[in-house]
Amino acid sequence: MIGKASQMNTTVWRWFPHGLIAAMALVFAVNGYMVYDALKTFPGQAGQDGFDLSNEYQRVLATAQQQAALGWRIEAELTGTRNPVLHLSDRTGTPLADAAIEAHAERPVGPAETTVLTFQPLEAGRFQSDKSLYSGQWDLMLTVIAHDQQYSTTRRIIVK
Repeated sequence: MIGKASQMNTTVWRWFPHGLIAAMALVFAVNGYMVYDALKTFPGQAGQDGFDLSNEYQRVLATAQQQAALGWRIEAELTGTRNPVLHLSDRTGTPLADAAIEAHAERPVGPAETTVLTFQPLEAGRFQSDKSLYSGQWDLMLTVIAHDQQYSTTRRIIVK
């Protein structure tokens, strides 16, 4: 009996409970830091106009139906110089040549960064921005006005 007790004191398994406790303490410390960091960086609000938007949700639905009825297609791509290019067409595929475009690009994640874009016509239904964008993801916030109609949408592009 005494031999087994002295043999147990020399095996590596005697440290197993201590290792388990240390691993759980590490998990607890990491989770504690993540809670602290989340509380420290939380802005305190989920959105600017959620309540007002919910009160006028019928207007939001009507706008979505009106835009769907237009059937406009707005496609975004990049030139070799990182300038956004838009292809605009109506429901039949006819280019929207006489469109006016109001646009800005925003970063979807990370620090807020907004770039106002001005689009110039290249050919019928094809418009190119005057500014190039830095590498990363961008959301193009677009409002297209043509034929006394307005269409607002967002297109995400990735600049390499």
